[in-house]
Amino acid sequence: MENLIATNVEYIYKTKRHTVHALRGISAYFEPGKFYAIVGKSGCGKTTFLSLLAGLDVPMEGYITFNGKSTYDIDLDEYRMNHVALIYQNYNLLPLLTVVENVMYPLLLKGVKESEAYKVSAEKINSVGIGEDYFKRFPAMLSGGEQQRVTIARALASNPDIILADEPTGNLDTENGKRIISILRELATMNYICVIVVTHDPSIAEKADIIIKMADGKAVNEAC
Repeated sequence: MENLIATNVEYIYKTKRHTVHALRGISAYFEPGKFYAIVGKSGCGKTTFLSLLAGLDVPMEGYITFNGKSTYDIDLDEYRMNHVALIYQNYNLLPLLTVVENVMYPLLLKGVKESEAYKVSAEKINSVGIGEDYFKRFPAMLSGGEQQRVTIARALASNPDIILADEPTGNLDTENGKRIISILRELATMNYICVIVVTHDPSIAEKADIIIKMADGKAVNEAC
């Protein structure tokens, strides 16, 4: 079982004028098959914590371990490519690539043959409720909800162990937001993926198996 564990994690941002203690000894345990919500006010350290879980940087103090190995000691590029998928509020789709090309792109970077990449991508796009008539459309031709579903399909194409989503419904209306959260929750329960969502929205947190509430860079409670 490939668990993701944060132990007494600290992180500090320094500029010429300011020092920001973003994380102050936060600890948390994440396991496959569960949907987690990280909640808290703006500036409490949620996004910083998510970026460290994603391997975009390493803690200044404490540890983050995946499958028993610290992110200090593993190849972070390999970790991000093969184990983690990120979903952002603004979708981050490549505007000059079609829907299917966007989903195929990370697979092609891994060296997957184009025919196999297309097959996998088509399956994942269909799994989030988008039909083949959308495959050749560009992101600008899609609604916000459709773009976010393509982003989820792209994340799934890499067969990740962990999906990390930063305010994934922030740019969506209520109905599309509910649909995205429903898809993410199903991925946790049906695909046995660890899904971690940073959100301000209490209605999203209510759908989580475990809620981690943050304040001043710490986890102030963890509730099932």
